[in-house]
Amino acid sequence: MKIALIVFPGTNREMDMEKSIHQVSVSQSMESKGIKTHIQKIWHKDTKIDTPDLIILPGGFSYGDYLRCGAMAAHSPVMREVIEHAGRGTPILGVCNGFQMLVETRILPGALLKNKTLKFICKRTPIRAENTDTMFTGALSKGQVLNVPIAHGEGNYFAQPDQIKELEDESRIAFRYCNDNGEITDQANPNGSASNIAGVMNKRRTILGMMPHPEDAVLDHQNPKDGYNFFKGILESLCG
Repeated sequence: MKIALIVFPGTNREMDMEKSIHQVSVSQSMESKGIKTHIQKIWHKDTKIDTPDLIILPGGFSYGDYLRCGAMAAHSPVMREVIEHAGRGTPILGVCNGFQMLVETRILPGALLKNKTLKFICKRTPIRAENTDTMFTGALSKGQVLNVPIAHGEGNYFAQPDQIKELEDESRIAFRYCNDNGEITDQANPNGSASNIAGVMNKRRTILGMMPHPEDAVLDHQNPKDGYNFFKGILESLCG
């Protein structure tokens, strides 16, 4: 299985992502199924991504977050290839800054605004799995609560009311911010996101953008390791 991990000046979660996927892929359950992964880092100036099974846009501060988060990265040479692969149906996962790139390129709908507090937020927060009938969430149960880190200054998801309704009607909301009991409340919304949205998918559900960092909830020292099954499900889905 080939995974293309896109790296930009200012990316700072590519190593976290690589270590987490490696941790899952070398587990006994993965090896017993013959699942092996090869992760190739792709630099932002590259203009070719060769037939990956999955493209990942990791978190960080691409291009120093000048203009807007993800705005400059959206026009980098490699993103032309990402957009091309998106059209072909290649699975894409964008986390945090990667999610911001996906909305800046209009691969995913909406926009990511400054947090309602106007402050950078870095903490663990519960999110609830909303749709588990996808390659990204198939190992989770509907309504399952994951406790994973967030670290962003512009994670306030915004979309027009008709867009939110379309996302809900088409079950394209992957995760929502919630409290520890899985309840969707204003108090559980860390950044002001519309409808407590923490992650959304495209119409074909081949692309997921999310602000929380499941890759930082996988390794042994990162308890609870609530991101483990998330990645396990993705790898298993890619291998059929």
